Amino acid sequence: MRIFILCSILLFGLVGYAQESFQLKGMVVEADSKEPILGANVEIKNQQKGTVTDFDGNFFFELSSSSYTLIVSYLGFDTVEKEVSLNKNTEILIELRQSEEQLSEVLITDNRERTDIRAANVSVTSLKAETIKKIPVVLGEPDVLRSLVQLPGVSNAGEAASGFNVRGGGADQNLVLLDDAVIFNSSHLFGLFSIFNPDAVKDLTLYKGGIPSRYGGRVSSVVDVVQRTGNDQKFKGEANLGVVSSKLLVEGPIQKDKSSFLISGRSSYAHLFLELADNPNSAYFYDLNSKFNFRIDEKNKLLVSAYYGRDVFNINENFINVYGTTFINLRWNHTYTENLFSNMAFVANDYLYALDLNSVGFEFDSGVRNLNWKYDFNQVISNSTKFTYGVDTFLHEFNPGNIRPNSPESGINARQLNRQYAWESAIHFGVEQDITSNLKVAYGLRFSAFYRLGQTGINRYENDLPVIYNSTLGIYEQADPIATEDISRGSILYSFYNPEPRASLAYTIDDNTSIKMGYNRMVQNLHLITNTSSPTPLDVWTPSGQFIKPQRLDQVSFGYFKNIKNEAYSIESEVFYRTSSNSIDFIDGANLIANDAIEREILNGESRAYGLELLVRKNTGKLTGWIAYTLSKTEQRTPGRTPDEPGINNGDWYLNNFDRPHDISVVASYELNKKWSLNSNVIYQTGLPVNFPVGQYQFQDLTVPVFEGRNFNRLPDFYRVDVAATLVPSKNENRDWKTSWTFGVYNVLNRMNATAINFRQDQSTGANEAVRLAIFGAVPSVSYNIKF
Repeated sequence: MRIFILCSILLFGLVGYAQESFQLKGMVVEADSKEPILGANVEIKNQQKGTVTDFDGNFFFELSSSSYTLIVSYLGFDTVEKEVSLNKNTEILIELRQSEEQLSEVLITDNRERTDIRAANVSVTSLKAETIKKIPVVLGEPDVLRSLVQLPGVSNAGEAASGFNVRGGGADQNLVLLDDAVIFNSSHLFGLFSIFNPDAVKDLTLYKGGIPSRYGGRVSSVVDVVQRTGNDQKFKGEANLGVVSSKLLVEGPIQKDKSSFLISGRSSYAHLFLELADNPNSAYFYDLNSKFNFRIDEKNKLLVSAYYGRDVFNINENFINVYGTTFINLRWNHTYTENLFSNMAFVANDYLYALDLNSVGFEFDSGVRNLNWKYDFNQVISNSTKFTYGVDTFLHEFNPGNIRPNSPESGINARQLNRQYAWESAIHFGVEQDITSNLKVAYGLRFSAFYRLGQTGINRYENDLPVIYNSTLGIYEQADPIATEDISRGSILYSFYNPEPRASLAYTIDDNTSIKMGYNRMVQNLHLITNTSSPTPLDVWTPSGQFIKPQRLDQVSFGYFKNIKNEAYSIESEVFYRTSSNSIDFIDGANLIANDAIEREILNGESRAYGLELLVRKNTGKLTGWIAYTLSKTEQRTPGRTPDEPGINNGDWYLNNFDRPHDISVVASYELNKKWSLNSNVIYQTGLPVNFPVGQYQFQDLTVPVFEGRNFNRLPDFYRVDVAATLVPSKNENRDWKTSWTFGVYNVLNRMNATAINFRQDQSTGANEAVRLAIFGAVPSVSYNIKF
């Protein structure tokens, strides 16, 4: 008996020793700059185990004692295989070098390309800076946001239109982040350029659905832009000289292996040519990006990001418009244990819009300021389970407008529109879990709280109705306030609490095929007050309150994903359906500019959108690119509040301003030889909904147009072809600094796409006529690039 017990103890001891597991923690970085790589694929050879590096390039496994071969890959870099003998907790560093084919890679990349088949993320796409720089654009300036509209489900309001629309949502419904800072206006020169300098951008990720619980505050999509941290090994730089703008980037170590900096700046100078021609008008922009990275020790890292940008329009000194964004972000990354990491950030943000009208005699400025603190945690429980959780809080201040006389002779009375204040907070928790080797899920919950704080000039209305219906005239009208009161900023006027569940799953049919499903609820408490298809700096932001309720969106999506011929080709297809409540609509004839009682112009409605998205990509070879197609429909409805009210459009569904049933983009790149590469894109879109008059009548010598319903008509379809060619001189091979030339033609067919249709009376014949307004014909460009 004693022998049996002794053998049993020995047997269980040996089994316990054999099953003893250890932690393998690693970091993947670029070999030259030592900058962490987000989204690198890390797999264990000959096993069904793999993961993806996080924002700091970290990955984690818990494995039994043995020898393993790690396969580490990332698009545009040479794949590395590393042998690891695991008999204790181990930390390793893996360096990836850019492949020689990097300059010829022109494709939209999900940075989790191989893992994307298995990962439980749906409606997620990423772009690399190299991709953005290759796509031909107007005036030859690579543009982050213009690149997004080449993707399925993403569009905009046309040429020279700021913002972008995702699955029928408004431009204000996109959460745009630059190094964790919220961007309220992402465009320069009213949409010709974006505020993102592609030279400073590391990665861009677009979430159209399946949005992780750490994101919130907007209902339509998330665009997360991450700036490069800078090279901590050697000094490098890059310059670009273009037709209308130029830019410069420098980076290098502050202390080698310990700290680094990156500073980039851009400026346009077309206004200088106007001055030479004695033209008194001017329009230009400039911006400055910077990022500093400090490795305090093995467990702590400090990063500081900052941005300052301004746009200036000057029309003969009578109309001067200045607007732009400023932010600074202080971020602390900390490693608590081998499987627990944190990221704390503090952001101060200021968006300003200023207007000087000398011809009228007054100045006007408005804007948004906020302070943001967030603390996020990533915890690896096991190889199959990961947790993310944290807290996010904002303090907002809204300035709807300050009007001041700009001269003693002005005659304008100074007036400050009532400032508004709000406090927004959320807690979130998410789980990524491998149920089986074929089934992976991601689920979580975000709980948001929004508090509208006290202010001056709060209007009270009879029956709490700021908009009343005049049954005699059959129109909605502004109600007159019956009282006005001031309430301390320390008081909470209204509070809104909303749970926001998120869930998605991926089922792998085989190594190259998977199906995915996702659901997310999003809530938005900040609203852009605009009744145009494209946002303008004159539009103002306002918080939720008594009369403007939080927008709430529910979305489901289903996708099929396929890699073909060892990932040489890939197919991504998705269908989606989304509904939104408390959508903002405006009464006919709404006055939105410098309005201190905007609630008297607004009615709350609902919206819905559904569609099919298809993306076919060719990822390898001399010819690379993709075809993106979207078939969708987006509608809005604002029924009457009582049975006696008709609502907007008689309470029927009508097309919203961003509906485009058909949207096709073709992007292609062909590497002719080592010196020349050719790039092109073709875009076709259904025209946007508009209202055309169906008749007219005379009233006191005035011609008054008659319209029928909302958005009954459309602009002509949009079609454009762009081409570009890049020349890399052969002599680059033997020198430290590299040069290249990029030649392009935007809208090479010179098609005059309609931005608007205006109606007028021909002065000679008296007949009514429609006049097409187009922004661009064919626009050639050339730029000279230097890397040193």
